[in-house]
Amino acid sequence: MSDAPRGLRHVEHVMGTVFSFDIRDRPTPSIRSALADAVRGLHTVDAVFSTYRRDSAISRLDRGEMALGDCPPEVHEVLSLCAAVTEATGGWFSVVAGGRLDPSGLVKGWAIDNASRLLYDAGARNTCVNGGGDLQLRGESSPGNPWRIGITDPLRPGELATVVTGTDLAVATSGTAERGHHIIDPHRNTPATGLASVTVTGPRLTMTDAYATAAFARGEEARGWLEPLEEYEAYAITPDGRSWRTSGFARYEV
Repeated sequence: MSDAPRGLRHVEHVMGTVFSFDIRDRPTPSIRSALADAVRGLHTVDAVFSTYRRDSAISRLDRGEMALGDCPPEVHEVLSLCAAVTEATGGWFSVVAGGRLDPSGLVKGWAIDNASRLLYDAGARNTCVNGGGDLQLRGESSPGNPWRIGITDPLRPGELATVVTGTDLAVATSGTAERGHHIIDPHRNTPATGLASVTVTGPRLTMTDAYATAAFARGEEARGWLEPLEEYEAYAITPDGRSWRTSGFARYEV
């Protein structure tokens, strides 16, 4: 943990990616304690949900070595949320799309949400929690100034496609820039290739992250699905370099 000019910052390598905490409030003892709790919480989530760890609860559940009733309560909560998202997306979000139990499309957003809430409850009102490019923003970056978040162009490495601004806002991007075609079309059981990336904004990251995963799996048809959703907007880039926005996304762009 390091003190910034008027706040506190911390970077943590966990869950196979980099998490960063940018707290713009005065770092009181309560906020420092909440940050430590949030970091520990991320490692707990990794231990419970990592599909790369054979000893994780989710891996043992998938192999039939553990019954759902014997899993930690976090597993029940996450799988219940996943079931709700699967229904809300018409099956375009799935925890078994790759042939094994994998709630990763929701877990990271849920973990970031929880971390952000811990900080807020401790008195931090102006924070950005970023996990591998998925963010939960609260308050302002400085008095009178919203947070500014650059969205990477998946087709032009090192360049930004757009910049999103906001105060209390979640931002989640699914795409090919970091991990290639890793999201599965659950209806065809093949890699989704209809989009190069899609960025979804919403009030809280748990659902926003899951909706971004579902939208990417859905491809070009995602625009029609996202457009009527209240509180959610999206910006997408197609493999041939075209882009589209839902009607309300422009209000978040610089």
